[in-house]
Amino acid sequence: MSVTIKDVAKKAGVSPSTVSRVLSNHPRISRETSRKVKIILDEMGYHPNIMAQSLVSKTTNSICVILPKSAEELFLNSFFMELVRGIVTQANRSGYDVVLSSGGSEQEEVEVVSRLINGKRVDGAILLYSRKDDAVVEFLHSNHHPFVLIGRSEKYPDLLSVDNDNIQAAYDATKHLISFGHKRVGFVSGPPNHVVSQDRLKGYQRALEESGLEMRKDWIVEGEFLQESGYRAMSFFMNLPERPTALVVVDDFVSFGVLRGLHELGFKVPDDLSIVSFNNISIAELSTPPLTSIDIGIYNLGYTASQALIQSIQHNGEKQFQKRNIIPHRLVVRESSMISVNGNNE
Repeated sequence: MSVTIKDVAKKAGVSPSTVSRVLSNHPRISRETSRKVKIILDEMGYHPNIMAQSLVSKTTNSICVILPKSAEELFLNSFFMELVRGIVTQANRSGYDVVLSSGGSEQEEVEVVSRLINGKRVDGAILLYSRKDDAVVEFLHSNHHPFVLIGRSEKYPDLLSVDNDNIQAAYDATKHLISFGHKRVGFVSGPPNHVVSQDRLKGYQRALEESGLEMRKDWIVEGEFLQESGYRAMSFFMNLPERPTALVVVDDFVSFGVLRGLHELGFKVPDDLSIVSFNNISIAELSTPPLTSIDIGIYNLGYTASQALIQSIQHNGEKQFQKRNIIPHRLVVRESSMISVNGNNE
């Protein structure tokens, strides 16, 4: 015969409603009571009836994560996997399950989210990136569904979101190269409809302007967050009559393509071209040469987004939380940028 909440409550010396609150991680239950009840739950081998709980509480204790539409972008770029790791870790600690989903287009993404939330299969959603005029954001916002955006929305600046100061981060990356004497600094960007690409471009532009340096359109190349974009960019850059001596690259994974393209063309980093990248993924220090990169706290971005969404769900609008959460960044200097334009190692 299966163990019931009443059985657990009797042994723990608490009410059945207290056991239910412990199971739902209710914030008003003390740590001591929660710990005692959880020990007894484990001892008695209690397994909650999720379907029954959902009918009573009208919640699912599940959240969904909307993944990039490109499977290649997701599974090859460890940035997204590290984000998801942070999300899942925090969700599990809060007693929530995570549903991963995707769509081949924005409209398909809207349909997926609508099916999951309106079908009462999840309580809220996390979007891993922000786009201009994003149909998914529009749907969630207009229907008042709980969600968190990793990034920022130009249209709705007061959305619950987790982000970096990407303008400042790109400014810092560009100024680092300028400090080594570089006056011809290029930029390898991401998709132009992604807000993070726009913000990092703004930071790059601001650093050039403050330093009195020229910003040339032929030194800016747009692409996807994929190695192939960086690889193709090198065919373009290194055939210019006057090419950059340094590059700010929007993403580490794109930088790996840059390094591959330069190697095949017979150029060396940082001797012929210095590079500063973004994200500081785990294998950035293992590339040849190791990449100078802006560490944006990827795991912390995911963890904080999960935490913010679950708090919002649990309090159901009763409490005002900080809407915009900014995760600090830092420049991690490695060999890809540690040479001045006169060829001296610094």
